[in-house]
Amino acid sequence: MIHQITGRTRLGGLLGSPVSHSISPMMHNDSFYELGLDCVYLCFDVGQEKLGNVVNALRDMNTYGFNLTMPNKEAVLPYLDELSLAARIIGAVNTVKNENGKLVGYMTDGIGYMRSAKEAGCDVTGKEMMILGAGGAASAIAVQAAIDGVSKLHLVSRKSRSWEKAEKLVLKINENTNCQADLTDLADNEALRELLSSTALLTNATSVGMSPNKKATPLQDVSLFHPGLTVSDVIYHPRETRLLAEARAAGCKTFNGMYMLLYQGEAAFKIWTGQDMPTELIKKRYF
Repeated sequence: MIHQITGRTRLGGLLGSPVSHSISPMMHNDSFYELGLDCVYLCFDVGQEKLGNVVNALRDMNTYGFNLTMPNKEAVLPYLDELSLAARIIGAVNTVKNENGKLVGYMTDGIGYMRSAKEAGCDVTGKEMMILGAGGAASAIAVQAAIDGVSKLHLVSRKSRSWEKAEKLVLKINENTNCQADLTDLADNEALRELLSSTALLTNATSVGMSPNKKATPLQDVSLFHPGLTVSDVIYHPRETRLLAEARAAGCKTFNGMYMLLYQGEAAFKIWTGQDMPTELIKKRYF
């Protein structure tokens, strides 16, 4: 496959540090090629200290847009002109579209997760959902779930430094969406049991269970699982965490975070180009 660069080729890419491990260039450049779009996507190792200069340069060069990863998802906000509803509630951005010099920020991580949940056969519209964690992934998923019509959202966190952040997230969701959000201490096992009895989807949005700590799990009590519950993990290395293995053994449906990565990229591609990514082709090649 040869991607022909011309005098009209438009540039975009990923800003973060480190970025050399990213598969986003393969996903997007293959998609551009398959659809005949004269665009290219590159990775740029850029930290917060140079972010402003780089963003302004990308604006001036009439790029189609760019993605952001750590440590730039929040740091980019002062350089943008407009935010989507989800990005505004979360206070972070992973996708920017350049609209003739106006930079509009979006958050597609939650879109990717909700799309992967539906593909796994778990549509939680009008149902209850529980999310473990209060970090970036948890915030993106929680806000998008609320926007997409989850009726009740149970956020679960430890009473540590993340507790105050979780409280603010609950407040923002309740103020800006029709979803009813609440917060529970991870150590309160009986409260978790009661909430899970009416919950359709439990999502681990923490890093607990990720390689190399594959024996760890955010929920120690396997009696909390029940067959009517779907359990997911944003982790995909390993493909089946201890949480998912124990949930599956208890009769729960399960899925991991592999396709969240794919579908957040699909959403960004749509924002930039207005066209649908050839997702099934990309899935076969890289997932």
